[in-house]
Amino acid sequence: MANVLLVEDDVTIRTALVRGLRDRGHAVSSAATALDGLRLALDTRPDLVVLDLGLPDLDGTELLRMLRAVSRMPVIVATARDGEPETVRLLDAGADDYVVKPFTATHLDARIRAVLRRTGQEDTDTTVTVGGLHMDVRGRETVLNGVPIELTPREFDLLLYLASRPGRVVTKRELLTEVWQVPYGGTDKTVDVHLSWLRRKLGETAQEPRFLHTVRGVGVKLVDPT
Repeated sequence: MANVLLVEDDVTIRTALVRGLRDRGHAVSSAATALDGLRLALDTRPDLVVLDLGLPDLDGTELLRMLRAVSRMPVIVATARDGEPETVRLLDAGADDYVVKPFTATHLDARIRAVLRRTGQEDTDTTVTVGGLHMDVRGRETVLNGVPIELTPREFDLLLYLASRPGRVVTKRELLTEVWQVPYGGTDKTVDVHLSWLRRKLGETAQEPRFLHTVRGVGVKLVDPT
């Protein structure tokens, strides 16, 4: 599993790729603009960035140069522009690899694994563990203190997103954007209801939390109760 940041402004493509990469075991965050992508890259330090060139605020190549000025995190560029001059330009600008649109999540997953192997960052561990909570990402199975617990697909995605960021406060807006893929129009109530269901299955309540702690006015964080 890798922590992947996807910077893509087309909501249909972004949603499909986020879902496809998560189904293949990756933890995925996303941004629709270059500046949001830069902020997330610096804040979360992903294992790899997948970068679309046609962004609404800056050309993706400019974001690539910004990233290269501060980090060596691997970057795969997604482009509709094929041909040797374009390939040379992207590699010279600092890209580790590139894919030509259209492409599938399966193709992108293979490219991600190849780049991580080359850069020595491939993580073969597909289990996320926080205290007695163990999540098998590829098998989409969850075990709490040795006992399997049944989660719906959305509950699993929500818990995995939080468990992949232990101790970090995550806003409900971020959860709506990254787990539900609805940056506009979703409601906090949706998140609250699913958190309530998760708490019940984790054997806790909002009044007596163990894993899931609400930070009033900010969001929620998952912590190791030990």
